[in-house]
Amino acid sequence: MATIAHNIQQTRARMARACAAASRRAEDVTLLVVSKTFGAGAVREACAAGEHRFGENYVQEGLDKITALADLRAGLEWHLIGPLQSNKTRAVAAQFDWVHSVDRLKIAQRLSEQRPPQLPPLQLCLQVNTSGEMSKSGLPVEGLADVAHAVASLPRLRLRGLMAVPEPVADITAQRQAHARLRQLFESLVRSGLPLDTLSMGMTADLEAAIAESATMVRVGSAIFGPRV
Repeated sequence: MATIAHNIQQTRARMARACAAASRRAEDVTLLVVSKTFGAGAVREACAAGEHRFGENYVQEGLDKITALADLRAGLEWHLIGPLQSNKTRAVAAQFDWVHSVDRLKIAQRLSEQRPPQLPPLQLCLQVNTSGEMSKSGLPVEGLADVAHAVASLPRLRLRGLMAVPEPVADITAQRQAHARLRQLFESLVRSGLPLDTLSMGMTADLEAAIAESATMVRVGSAIFGPRV
């Protein structure tokens, strides 16, 4: 059976091939290891294989792992990539390093108010609903620029970029189209004067398409840990 370390090696090789195909440098794309539903032991194993950035979808599960891996805390970077309700912002502001899923100005304001001043600024991405589906999380494209500029002005936060979770499709052309929409929004915000550097897009099934469309961070879970429980 393949080990987590082997799977990480395979994933990084796959990312390097995608970067070469897109004429990009491999070091310009960051791997975020998505550890949701896998325990602290699996994270510890991935850490031993050289990884230190981990993404969690559920606040409480992430907090439990942060506590269980307190001995490694100084060397780990914890990213919340799942939904964030208002009643969970205080714990997230105190414990996580990044939040990718900010989809309302109110959430960013609460994180700003609740981020402990002794900690570095909380790194944020705005989640965008690029498909416009009513059932999808994320900010609508209309009004994104206003929210982005408002968030960028908040203290104790640093707005890094945009995140999206497109509908899964098998065709790489369709995958690229979905990621291209987020890239175009990102480029528009940069032209408007925001110093953004992060495009969080692409997962196990579509990381090649995301890298082709300028992703700077890909979120990979099942290719590393196996199918979710």
